[in-house]
Amino acid sequence: MKHRGLILTLWLALCVLATTLAPAAFAQAAAPTVSTASDAPAPRVGVVTMQPGTVFFERFGHDAIVVLDPVSGEAISYNFGYFDPSEQDFIGRFVRGDMMYYLVALPLQQDLSYYDETGRGASVQWLDITPDQARSLAADLAERAKPENARYHYDYYTANCATMVRDTLDKALGGGLHSQLSGRSRGNTYRSESVRLASPATWMWLGFDIGLGPFADQPLSRWQEAFVPMRLADALRQARNSDGRPLVQSEQELLPHRIDPEPKEFARRWWPWLLCGLVIAAGVLALRNRPRLLAGLALPLWLLCTIAGGLLVFLWGFSTHYAAWANRNLLLLSPLCLLLLPGAISLLRRRVPGRMFRIVLWLVAVQAVAALVLHWLSLQAQYNVQWIVLLLPVHAALAWVLGRRPHLSETQH
Repeated sequence: MKHRGLILTLWLALCVLATTLAPAAFAQAAAPTVSTASDAPAPRVGVVTMQPGTVFFERFGHDAIVVLDPVSGEAISYNFGYFDPSEQDFIGRFVRGDMMYYLVALPLQQDLSYYDETGRGASVQWLDITPDQARSLAADLAERAKPENARYHYDYYTANCATMVRDTLDKALGGGLHSQLSGRSRGNTYRSESVRLASPATWMWLGFDIGLGPFADQPLSRWQEAFVPMRLADALRQARNSDGRPLVQSEQELLPHRIDPEPKEFARRWWPWLLCGLVIAAGVLALRNRPRLLAGLALPLWLLCTIAGGLLVFLWGFSTHYAAWANRNLLLLSPLCLLLLPGAISLLRRRVPGRMFRIVLWLVAVQAVAALVLHWLSLQAQYNVQWIVLLLPVHAALAWVLGRRPHLSETQH
């Protein structure tokens, strides 16, 4: 996508998918008129897929519907990925998950210019649909692109630039696309797709993995997978039109892809995370006679848990970002760690922390155990096993070492 307004880094990590599938500035363009009269030649309809870029807000690619007027030769790109940053309370609405996006019609070459400049490839799939379907789709898009009709509520998984293209095509096909794609699944999830596409940026995929709740771990049908533009393009290659012929009549490269390709699928292994958690826990136990040093090392972890846990609470309780609701990582990144900060400071000053410090340490460890139990019971599956095996040993070791009643001599070491 083209440009983005920046938000706080952690918020981007949790919510960046809300902007990765859209340009960052609303551009109203006058659309050339396409004749839809029944006696005029039917327009040619295609789906343009733009490949992922190198900047974080370009990681998920983009797409649009192109309508080619056979008489004038003008190609109009109908792009569902624009928003207006000058709208009142724009940042606040974005944070709360109440974003409004726009359908904009503009010349195809104008739409492609940014992708050409940044080395991102683009290709078009020309569709084999009936003349009546093509005219109906073109008329529908022209009507919806009018300023009074262009706005829609954006959701980064279920109502983004790709799903709007998908739904528009399905409407023109009388529901035929949905019926072909809704029953099949390859086992991908919103989480796996988000982590895969964000994988070139470590901070970005970590943010997705931490911030997404159980909603993101449901196996997706091919229909749902189409929230990713490249997945939609793949689904169209396998779809059939109303007469049973392949829906995609031909494909044409519009721009060569000159940068790194889309990340491939990869298996996620949890054992390296467990190994790391056990090594850290062993280090904590090795420092059991150095509580002051241990408190200094634990302080950044507890501060991170406080901040991350607070953001997860906000996402669940005060926003409509439902992909982050009921996130069990709250049991591992507990906001209760805020209560550990005064005790850590006391230890750094060679003072004995109060009783509350020890109680909270054990509560944090018990919460981490609860996360493991819930994962084992699979009562609403959330794939966070890697975070469990990383953080549970650490929280347990800290509780065992610092949660015991300390002797004054220990704090004066």
